This record gives sequence, C-alpha cells and structure tokens, in this order.
Amino acid sequence: MMIKLDHINKYFGDVQVLQDINLEVREGEKLVIIGPSGSGKSTTVRCMNFLEEPTSGHVYIDGKELTRKNKMELVRDTTSMVFQQFNLYPHMTVLKNLTLAPMKLHGKSREEAEELAYHYLDVVGLRNKADAYPNTLSGGQQQRIAIARALCVQSKIILFDEPTSALDPETIQEVLDVMIKLAKEANITMVVVTHEMGFARQVADRVVFMADGQILEEGPPEHFFLNPKNERVKKFLSKIIR
Repeated sequence: MMIKLDHINKYFGDVQVLQDINLEVREGEKLVIIGPSGSGKSTTVRCMNFLEEPTSGHVYIDGKELTRKNKMELVRDTTSMVFQQFNLYPHMTVLKNLTLAPMKLHGKSREEAEELAYHYLDVVGLRNKADAYPNTLSGGQQQRIAIARALCVQSKIILFDEPTSALDPETIQEVLDVMIKLAKEANITMVVVTHEMGFARQVADRVVFMADGQILEEGPPEHFFLNPKNERVKKFLSKIIR
C-alpha cells in the first residue's frame, strides 16, 4: 500500500473532526474524496503527510510508519501537495518557484532542475510563462504552475486539497484538464479532495464519501453515481448532480 490510515482520530480542542478513519490507497490509484463542507475531507488528506498530526492512530507511507521523527524526510521523499491557495513565492519567477525544491531538497543541479521545470511546464501548457511572476498570472494559471511544482519533485504521491475551490468558474476546467491528463498518463498515486463530481466520475479508481468525520461509503465511480447505498450519500448526490 502506498498510503494507509489506521484508526485515525483527530481532535481540535474538544471537537472531534475525524472518527476512526481506516483507509488504504494502492500504488498508482486515483482516489477521490467527496462530501459536504466540514466533513473532515481536508483534515484526512492533511493527516497523510502530517500537516495535521493525528490525535491517535497510525499513518503509513510506502510501507513506513510516519512519525514526528521521520516526517520531514519521509514526506519529502514520497509526497507533494497542491493546496486550495496556490502558495507560490510572489517574489520569484515561475521557473525559480519550480526549481527551488529540486535544488534545495533533492540536490539537483540548476541545469537538472531547469530541465525538469521546463518539462512539467510543457505538461501543464505554460512553458511560455517561465519568466513571469505569479501575480501576473490568472488563478487557473497559478494553480497549473502549482501542479507543475508538485511534479518537479518527482514524488510517488500527490495530494490535492480542493485545488479548484479558489478559482472562478471560467478557470476551473483548465486545472481539471491538467489533472485529468496526469491521472490518465502518469503512474502517480493521487488523492484528491474535490466538489467536482464530473472529475470524480472521469478519473477516480475509487470514490470515498465522508460526513461528520467518518467514511460512510466507498466504491468505484459507477457504484457511487448509479447506485449508492447510504441514505446520506444519496441525499448529498441528489443535491449536486442534476
């Protein structure tokens, strides 16, 4: 298993936001997590790389348990993340944003890092923006650059935390198109928290539905969108799928 969550509980103060989460993600699997706002989706993903440390339970990445002691090294070597906000360095060009981690964290030479950067800029269709600064780009372009940056570290796992939620409707599809391309062409393990049901239908190997900090149902997209069992899932999908 590439990712395993074993009896994960998470509290913020007295509020329990995750309740006994058990989840496994296979190598190369495209897992999509859906559910209402406040259901614990983002916290679940953030527990996978210890951006949020579970209150109890165990996280395993590529067969190794994630701990406070090894989290920097293990996450750096296996995992990258694309956030709701783009988190690009505004004072750096696109090219420098993309080469920073490969050079600083992975010991690539400038030439190697730039070669990687241009390759992944081609993948996301933005090679012509290499010398631009983030504030000159649209939101959709910035998020595509953030995806290219995640690819540049060549990790086995990419976690996406609602990558289109901060975008206007016109730019959502350009980001989804890049993610769809990645899902179909790359052997990367992808975990995606999203409200985009079309994306889930098109890309997911498996869909997980969460509500109130629990996993209520999981299965392939065709099960989810044609014949869900749980009443809470049926109610949720009936509201958002017309």
